[in-house]
Amino acid sequence: MALTLEKLRILLADDHAVVRMGFRLLLEGAGAIIVAEVDSGEAAISAYADLRPDALVMDVSMPGIGGITALERLRAHLPHARVLMLSAHDDAQVPSRALRAGATGYLSKRAQPQELIRAVGMVARGQRYLDTELAPQLALAQFGGASDPVEALTEKEFAVFLQLARGRSVAEVARSHNLSQSTVGTHLYHIKQKLNVSNAAELALLAVRSGLIEA
Repeated sequence: MALTLEKLRILLADDHAVVRMGFRLLLEGAGAIIVAEVDSGEAAISAYADLRPDALVMDVSMPGIGGITALERLRAHLPHARVLMLSAHDDAQVPSRALRAGATGYLSKRAQPQELIRAVGMVARGQRYLDTELAPQLALAQFGGASDPVEALTEKEFAVFLQLARGRSVAEVARSHNLSQSTVGTHLYHIKQKLNVSNAAELALLAVRSGLIEA
């Protein structure tokens, strides 16, 4: 039986217009209705609250607060929100944190088109979905089989770490997360202590080695 999304209402959040176009064409071809496209986490929260789609398909890496922090804020206000998180990275850190933050599903952008349709359909109908290729890594991480030092960070520290590793300043991170610069500075101090790094370049290098950002 052909996969169909049967007029399910979908919100797309990705900061790359070409990627959104590809998703739109693929999902509309399977019967979905794309209610809106947005390019940031902040816009995703606002659009979801206004449009109440059957599912939000959101990239992890976007400008501003990013996908995971947007997910946390959305779920805090709308605990039944159905969100499929997408990422270009196959590392277990991001999916495990996304799932802990309340994602209904997680899929690698390297997945086949039909798998995206399947994942969107499951999430929009309230079913959990996890990329089958990532499941073994997540299981290892769950039972202590992973040794990534980034695992030592709290959820808030992890969100700040990702922003700083991408080259954003303390002031920019403070604005995007509605925090004071001193609070971000405290997070940065703890991040450096836990990860044994001393500057922004080392933070970025560690994020690249952990598969969290692209080189």
